[in-house]
Amino acid sequence: MSLAVRDLAVDIGGRRVVDGVSFDVDDSQRVGLIGESGSGKSLTALAVLGLLPDGARATGSIRWNDHELIGMPDRQLADIRGDEIGIVFQEPRTALNPIRTVGRQIAEAVRIHERISRAEARRRAIAEAERVHLPDPANIIDRYPHQLSGGQRQRVAIAMALACRPRLLIADEPTTALDVTIQAEILELLQSLVHDDGMSLVFITHDLAVLSQIATEGVVLEHGHVVEHASVHDLLTDPRSPITQGLLRDATATLWKPEGRA
Repeated sequence: MSLAVRDLAVDIGGRRVVDGVSFDVDDSQRVGLIGESGSGKSLTALAVLGLLPDGARATGSIRWNDHELIGMPDRQLADIRGDEIGIVFQEPRTALNPIRTVGRQIAEAVRIHERISRAEARRRAIAEAERVHLPDPANIIDRYPHQLSGGQRQRVAIAMALACRPRLLIADEPTTALDVTIQAEILELLQSLVHDDGMSLVFITHDLAVLSQIATEGVVLEHGHVVEHASVHDLLTDPRSPITQGLLRDATATLWKPEGRA
């Protein structure tokens, strides 16, 4: 299965915030959408699954496995979300329900798309918690989001997104709110899971250093426009657009920051 985005535009309140974005994601390919805050990268990703905010309108074409997603009835889109395309958001605290145990939330992702008993759903929740390396899976699934650390909550969000083994994962800045050590662990986990399941990946970030660790191709956005589209290697070694050059300077400054400085 592959994703093909062509001339995507997103308008909110009469203002165009994404304009003419096009890219492909082939089977098992890892593509990054990168840009500064407000560049349109997250709106582009949300448009794929019909999750744009109220008042937003998408035009152009988004084809998944030769099916047009723009204009698809929400009932049909709901069948695709989670089952064929999974998504992990930047801040799991807002993505998780605070009054439900994390195990119930992982299991719910499975029960929406598969006819299984509650007992089987619990077994699946434990298995998925173990798969994302949560400690003591059989017990942690009975906890609530506020009882987990930020890194553990993000692992729960990843487990929910991947529970039905989707063919494409969209990860919307999933490490931004985490400290550097936990960030590295989450990136390593995502790499491993994407590789093991043979998934395609759309990874959204503002950090070229992070992108270089997980994607092979990058689409650089600025003010809703694609300003550069190249391999991550080329973005790192021969950036053409001023925005990419700025992202590279920021990444280099982060990588070479002297120890002990904030």
